[in-house]
Amino acid sequence: MWNGLLMRFPALISFFLLCCGLASGCWEDVTTQVAATVLSVKGTVVFGMAEQNNFQPVTRESRIHDGDMVRTSDGALLSLGLIPAALAQMSSNSEIKIEELRTSKDGNQTEGGMRSRSARIRLNRGKITVLFTRRDRIGALFAIITPSVTITADSDCSFCVQSDGTTTRLTCARGNVYTSSSAQPSVAIGAGYFQQWPSGRAEPVAASDDAAAQIDVLDSLEIGNQLRELQSGWQKRRPF
Repeated sequence: MWNGLLMRFPALISFFLLCCGLASGCWEDVTTQVAATVLSVKGTVVFGMAEQNNFQPVTRESRIHDGDMVRTSDGALLSLGLIPAALAQMSSNSEIKIEELRTSKDGNQTEGGMRSRSARIRLNRGKITVLFTRRDRIGALFAIITPSVTITADSDCSFCVQSDGTTTRLTCARGNVYTSSSAQPSVAIGAGYFQQWPSGRAEPVAASDDAAAQIDVLDSLEIGNQLRELQSGWQKRRPF
């Protein structure tokens, strides 16, 4: 009887097999591109695809994606939410390129199911201050690429990076950040220390020994607090 029923309803068989295929495929992770959120903007800031020379002003409503170049003019400031764990403020006369903004979700979940978040940017020139905070157990990774060194963060920290295209300077104000370069072995830089590339020093230097580094530490902590407040305000304003 069952065999006869299946023979009479071939469409039912096809539908059953399709559902099975979809169910098995949903177990795989789904990776999605996301956009950076503009938390605040002061002065003239533009973004766009450098290859197309198509730049437009950054506003609170701008959505900045992979491949976009962001430039701040003299006296301008831009605060961004790259991923929920990574907030950043660009100082004036700075330029970054968004290399990658990604989230990975459990494909079997229609809501939630977040597995990881990652952000990678390239600092071409200028200064950027970063607050990295993991508020949940979701995996998160943030990286800044400069001509001299690659800097990564995967745990709570606050730091700033400056580059003129030739030299790079990193100062850590809280937590630990990690660096890698072709000229020097990988090193962890803790709170209250800084490092410069290229440099004859293999080890980080205490910020207490350098006036500029002391200022960077204080500024990073202050900017970190500002970024927290901006993110909190944005979360309260966004629609549900």
